[in-house]
Amino acid sequence: MEANKPRNSDQSSSNSTQNSTALEPDERGSPSRAKLTRRGMLLNGATLVTASALGAAAQLQNVQAQSQPTAAPGAKPNILVIFGDDIGQTNISAYSFGLMGYKTPNIDRIAREGMMFTDYYAEQSCTAGRSTFITGQCTLRTGLSKVGIPGAHAGLQPRDATIAELLKPLGYSTGQFGKNHLGDRDEFLPTNHGFDEFFGNLYHLNAEEEPEKRTYPRDPEYRRKFGPRGVLKSSADGKIEDSGPLTRKRMETIDDETSSAAIDFIQRQSKANRPFFCWYNSTRMHARTHVREAHRSPPGLTSLTEYADGMVEHDAVIGTILKSLDDLNIANNTIVIYTTDNGPHQNTWPDAGTTPFRSEKNTNWEGAFRVPALIRWPGKIQAGSISNELFSGLDWMPTLLAAAGEPDIKEKLLKGHQAGNKSFKVHLDGYNQLPHLLGQQPKGARKQYIYFNDDGDLVAIRHENWKAVFEEQRATGTMRIWAEPFTKLRLAKLFDLRSDPYERADITSNTYWDWVFDNAGLMYGVLAEAGEFLQTFKEFPPSQRPDSFSVDQMVEKLQRSLDSK
Repeated sequence: MEANKPRNSDQSSSNSTQNSTALEPDERGSPSRAKLTRRGMLLNGATLVTASALGAAAQLQNVQAQSQPTAAPGAKPNILVIFGDDIGQTNISAYSFGLMGYKTPNIDRIAREGMMFTDYYAEQSCTAGRSTFITGQCTLRTGLSKVGIPGAHAGLQPRDATIAELLKPLGYSTGQFGKNHLGDRDEFLPTNHGFDEFFGNLYHLNAEEEPEKRTYPRDPEYRRKFGPRGVLKSSADGKIEDSGPLTRKRMETIDDETSSAAIDFIQRQSKANRPFFCWYNSTRMHARTHVREAHRSPPGLTSLTEYADGMVEHDAVIGTILKSLDDLNIANNTIVIYTTDNGPHQNTWPDAGTTPFRSEKNTNWEGAFRVPALIRWPGKIQAGSISNELFSGLDWMPTLLAAAGEPDIKEKLLKGHQAGNKSFKVHLDGYNQLPHLLGQQPKGARKQYIYFNDDGDLVAIRHENWKAVFEEQRATGTMRIWAEPFTKLRLAKLFDLRSDPYERADITSNTYWDWVFDNAGLMYGVLAEAGEFLQTFKEFPPSQRPDSFSVDQMVEKLQRSLDSK
């Protein structure tokens, strides 16, 4: 961590008027709430009205979709990517059918009108999941595996191409809104990496609210060096405005602010008849959740949690963005993706997401990496389809570039590629999955996924259905997961992620190690694949080292300095 750093350049302090428009939750009730009281009857009546409204809304959406003009042949599709935060598959009712006591009808709409994935891999934490999406490179290459914090020196490097930088020469307008989490300094802002405009915050929510804690140092110099920056508005011309801090109170409505900015961007590009790439990053559902009073569940034994109320709000925000596409008659020529950066952070329960997979965020287990993912492209991707193929956030860069008319970007970047006034030579770890998405290929292009922890260590490899674990996080919960080191295994654990998708065999099976012994021959190919992958770093070395939450890097730097004398 560096103390003195040029974080703010040409900033003007102007407290923005926060958008406090009430987003009415689409669905809260559950059957367990029915009570034979006047209030219970009123609640049940409201639920029936809500259900009827949802049914009517769904019919209206279908009519709107049918009446929207189809894209002209060869027209470049708009691209809208929506990220939730720390959300598990179970939190989306398209995956869990209302098991959590609430539903997410707007997010579910993307699944109903497009494709949902069962084997989709994000990363183990926030910064990692966002960096792999926008660069198409694994975290070992970019060095962006550790959660970015205020004052950290690591961030998105100029040598690493972004989707925005590669789409700009193809005629796209580019905007990013909401949480960024790819660096604290001005040079790391999205508008220095291909985006025309940005409005949002830079960190996870619990870091944003640290200055409001009684124990936070009151020294202004400490706050200047290590405190979170405000919610920033920046543009590609270098202008940066600070709209004020992201306080606990502002957290109640910040997603209204950023989604309104995203919708305004979409409307302007539609009016100008320009294809756009819009990346919207919700702050929901990272801890701590702060829900406005008007959207809280009624109190009582059957009340929903703060997290559940936040999910209902989150879904409503997604609904406003989808509605903007309908209102502009551009939904049929817009690719819409919904996913999240990593698995749930469960140790803050009940303010936490839920996943069926083993463990949680910041581990080697599936619960850290396997997340919900949905994509809609009317007339191109079959509505209501489900993919069991291996898919990673790394794959979006080559896939979206192919959809925009550049199918060979991976090969071009390996040789060196000019994008506007910038030149890039990088090794993409993603695959072009467009043929699978369009139904042209039943199988996906990805056969392997490599798991890195936040220290940048290779902890596991999945090849097709098989997963080999080389390092495991043995803490089973609480913040010990973040505190305890990973355990290196002399013999890798093996899992069949089809017959044991939740990785429980090593805990529950009497014959697990006999099974590993009988299938040890599978390891040879996995180890060979790891070697081939690591060989690529000779020509394409990492951009930077991952940050550290400890003093190890400072001690190492001191030791190198002493050794050189």
